[in-house]
Amino acid sequence: MKHYAMSCLLGLGLLGNAPGPHPVSPPPPGEWQGKSCAVVLTYDDAIDVDLDHALPALDSAGLRGTFYLIAASDVVRRRLPEWRAAAQRGHELGNHSLFHPCDSRPAGRSFVTPDIDLSTYTLGRARQEIRAGNTLLQAIDGQTRRTFAYPCGDLRVGDSLFYRQLRRDFVAARGVEPAMPVLRQVDLDNVPSYLINGQSGAQLIELVRQVQQRHGLLVFLFHGVGGGHGLNVARGPHRQLLAYLRQHQADIWVAPMVEVATYIRQGQAAPASRK
Repeated sequence: MKHYAMSCLLGLGLLGNAPGPHPVSPPPPGEWQGKSCAVVLTYDDAIDVDLDHALPALDSAGLRGTFYLIAASDVVRRRLPEWRAAAQRGHELGNHSLFHPCDSRPAGRSFVTPDIDLSTYTLGRARQEIRAGNTLLQAIDGQTRRTFAYPCGDLRVGDSLFYRQLRRDFVAARGVEPAMPVLRQVDLDNVPSYLINGQSGAQLIELVRQVQQRHGLLVFLFHGVGGGHGLNVARGPHRQLLAYLRQHQADIWVAPMVEVATYIRQGQAAPASRK
């Protein structure tokens, strides 16, 4: 298990800064699969509480999420049939790299060991390990289309944006910076997300209410749910969020990242409608 609270929270605060007024008029309600906004629930690192707490809560609420797996994780190996069953129920198994390498140089990165120090990687090594992760995930779920999540939110190997060489391998890549973009302004190379750590149910629901008003995209970034990680949300607030999403499914499209990103890609490729 990797504890990197300091590095993930740096500059974000608990909720991150709520996005300010957008410079363009928001799209009309209904752009997101006939609904006013989209919400994606993502869970990082392939930890036991994903299977013990998060997945049962999602299944109980009738919702599907994206689980970003460290492909070489012991929890993937030990509980592989459960991950396969989750994929069969419609949850996405996303790629969070093979070993979760992070750049050791920023403050708060003492957890980064030399063998997974991204600052010493070559582009070729990063690319090969991420593609190996895809191979292992395909062996679990049989899927060829999925999304990627940057470990620690790190975008570069040296001076190069390493994902540029992997665009054809993925539908999109999730980042860690908070924002609620409208459909045509989502950057699929670095999809924004809200890091969750200790918030109440009311705070989580308030984020959803904001995106309902903005008619944009909201991505939640969870680690521990009810324990299991240094970045954690209690099970009660998590259940409250899911209950709100379930109650408002007529207005909110909740789906795994791969489905939402595919929809965004198609929408961005379509000609803009004339007013």
